[in-house]
Amino acid sequence: MRTGISTASLFGRFNTEDALSFLSENGVNSAEVFLESFCEYNKEFGEFLSARKGDVDIHSVHTLTTQFESTLYSQNERAKKDSFALLESTMQAAHAMGAKFYTFHGLARVKRTPYVIDFARCGEITQRIIDVCAKYGLTLAYENVHWAYYNYIGFFSELRKRTSGLKGTLDIKQARQSNIDYHEFIEEMGGDIATVHLSDIDISGKMCLPGRGGTDFSEIFKRLRDKGFDGALLIEVYKNDFADIKELFESLAFITNLAEKIFK
Repeated sequence: MRTGISTASLFGRFNTEDALSFLSENGVNSAEVFLESFCEYNKEFGEFLSARKGDVDIHSVHTLTTQFESTLYSQNERAKKDSFALLESTMQAAHAMGAKFYTFHGLARVKRTPYVIDFARCGEITQRIIDVCAKYGLTLAYENVHWAYYNYIGFFSELRKRTSGLKGTLDIKQARQSNIDYHEFIEEMGGDIATVHLSDIDISGKMCLPGRGGTDFSEIFKRLRDKGFDGALLIEVYKNDFADIKELFESLAFITNLAEKIFK
């Protein structure tokens, strides 16, 4: 079990490389690198980040929202081919910086009409994505996201039946935005959770840093422990969810101290 911070928490305050250096300079041991745009999805940028990471262990990477992940599943062969080329170059970047997991949003729900998921096709393409990740030493970790296909209980289970090597990313804020209790996602993903994105919510309903709101992190960590979790607990909030950057490191200290007591 490791604790750390996603560079996504600094998106809009620092460029990716500066965010990573900043975390390193402040003694952060583990991080998820949030790649911000197409110019960062390549081996050269991954090597650049590797030179900037210091002692930070890069647990995982993820990419910006819907730039290419949805079209990996496209019916249009040209769009799918281009997206797989982007996936390959992104995995080259991830490998160069030493990442182990790819936090994956997957298919976005962009239409108002009801969705009927072809799980056979979805599973086949997801396995192809898993295989591309594995080629570069990474594991795909499908994230629960309120605006994506995995925004309900059952999707991950169906996908797991049709794939080999699939892992999960549990996002607390995304569970909240899906109006589903996070423990239901823990139950579904179980021992396959590789990464957890942590955030909190205050009495007014505004998202905030872990330890600044009312979330019972002891319960979350105990549930994860009981499922055999041995991944990374990473703070992932938005830049406006805290005022002073030092609050980010205070929150990390809170998470780390609590986790050390529970994951003995």
